[in-house]
Amino acid sequence: MQVVSTGPQTIRKAEGENITLGCSYTPSPSDTGELDIEWSVISPDTTQKDQMLLSYTKGTVYIHENNALTKELSFATRDPSMGDASLSVAVLSLAHSATYKCKVKKSPGVDMRKVSLVVMAKPSIPKCRVEGEELVGKPVSLHCNSAKGSAPLKYMWRRESADPIPATATQDSVTGELRISNHSRSFAGIYLCEVNNAVGTEHCRINLKAVSAPNRAAVIVGTVVGSLLLIFILLVFIGVLYWKFSSRHRYEKEFSNEIREDAPPPESRPVSRRTTRSTSQPPPYGRTEVSSSSEQHTRTPYSNSHTPVKYTPFEYDGKCGYAV
Repeated sequence: MQVVSTGPQTIRKAEGENITLGCSYTPSPSDTGELDIEWSVISPDTTQKDQMLLSYTKGTVYIHENNALTKELSFATRDPSMGDASLSVAVLSLAHSATYKCKVKKSPGVDMRKVSLVVMAKPSIPKCRVEGEELVGKPVSLHCNSAKGSAPLKYMWRRESADPIPATATQDSVTGELRISNHSRSFAGIYLCEVNNAVGTEHCRINLKAVSAPNRAAVIVGTVVGSLLLIFILLVFIGVLYWKFSSRHRYEKEFSNEIREDAPPPESRPVSRRTTRSTSQPPPYGRTEVSSSSEQHTRTPYSNSHTPVKYTPFEYDGKCGYAV
């Protein structure tokens, strides 16, 4: 018995693809026993048993592990007894990375073949970005990063035009950085970053600009003028506020004065007719002079005669405090 399949001992494939692991064999005329074919995964730990996946015995195919791996496995041909015991994997996943062993036995002959399968994830579309102010004469760097992808990932920058990368620029194929120490207008343009691994390639583009550095004198003058203008606006604002508050205070003062001038006098207390002629102390004499009303009405300023005066006695009421 001899397994005649050839090819690389290590195969790298991208996740999601399919593959066939070859295991063609040729029995010897002396091999007259029952044909037995086995596919298994070799354990990296030598103290552990190998994992049997698929076998063929007496015309029957057996699946030995009911898991996601074996659901995607099958013999490449309908009848493995016809000299082709190759293993087919329909959809590869990262879990399929392993070392596989094909063993073909037909007594007394036996032979085997081992092949390592490495399933890798393709790099995702990278993101390009610029770090720096893109000023002429200043350092600037371009960065490229792919979020997904099996290592090792390799980055490479190039210009989309025919112009080469600046001789003074340095790039790191591991980190994806392109650093330009002294930027100039000749370095401006579209740059392309390409990232790849053993199973795939992706890229991104970015436009690198070249901006002239601003005039320092103009910047200083502009700063001074802007500061003075701001101070002037602030002073005007303070002046307006002061004028408003002063006007309001003066108006409130004048309004309060007008209120005082227009206020009516306080009302006097009503008094009785008896108190119109009263005093706080009794008069020094016991009599007072009273003229009759009739005489007062008949007296005129042209009369030279004197009206006789009657004297009526009065009494002082100490309780009320006035004469009665």
